[in-house]
Amino acid sequence: MKKVEKVLFINQEISPYVPDTSFSLTGCRTPQAMQEHGIQVRTFMPRWGCINERRNQLHEVIRLSGMNIIIDDSDHTLVIKVASIPSARMQVYFIDNDDYFHRSGMMCSDDGKDYADNAERAAFFARGVLETIKKSHWVPDVVHCHGWFAALAPLYIRTAYKDEPAFADAKVVFSVPNDSPHIPSVKNLMSVLAFRDISAEAIAARGVDLTARNVMAQLALAYSDGFVQINERGGLKTMELARQRGLKVLPAAGVVDVSEAYREFYEGL
Repeated sequence: MKKVEKVLFINQEISPYVPDTSFSLTGCRTPQAMQEHGIQVRTFMPRWGCINERRNQLHEVIRLSGMNIIIDDSDHTLVIKVASIPSARMQVYFIDNDDYFHRSGMMCSDDGKDYADNAERAAFFARGVLETIKKSHWVPDVVHCHGWFAALAPLYIRTAYKDEPAFADAKVVFSVPNDSPHIPSVKNLMSVLAFRDISAEAIAARGVDLTARNVMAQLALAYSDGFVQINERGGLKTMELARQRGLKVLPAAGVVDVSEAYREFYEGL
């Protein structure tokens, strides 16, 4: 059983930067609990358009910004920002880009319709986090991906970034608040995902049906080592799929001390 010293959190939502929900509060409390347990953490989320940069004192990290990431044959500039949560004594890094994140909603418009380019945005977010960690020379023992917007990170870690020292030995964990992603199955999914050695054949060999409605769940779990249920009523179908795939699963029921339960789970992967 390997001692876990560093955990990378790739989070869809973190309070107080977005409205308080059980999910956004978990996004803050989980890395905070691990940090209080003596584990080093790095925490990332998208710089959603609803985030007030002045009030939350976000500022750009120049040394990490400026890279161009190609998504579906188009260049998009990666901007990294950072802010602190004083009450949690924790820093949060933000993945930003004018094309993808300067919108009023997070994953859907004001009328409730999912953004058509959510898959592209999720791919940019995942690759932006991994490129930033790679550039910072920080090597996590575990990468915990929280939310559907982080669902593509496991795929990239185990394919395009598998030989990078930062991720070669990392264990990957996935969590979602529910079974309904705001990232639709798209006809051009492979052109969105395309990077280095990623191919439809290799993905299919993992048992992923790229045409299925639950393709995001399949992609995340096919390249993860474990699944953590966030709350007892959420993500039940995804958790069952994780069990069918033989992943190590941590149900929400019975978890009292998050830091201890998660640490034991991580070390048992």
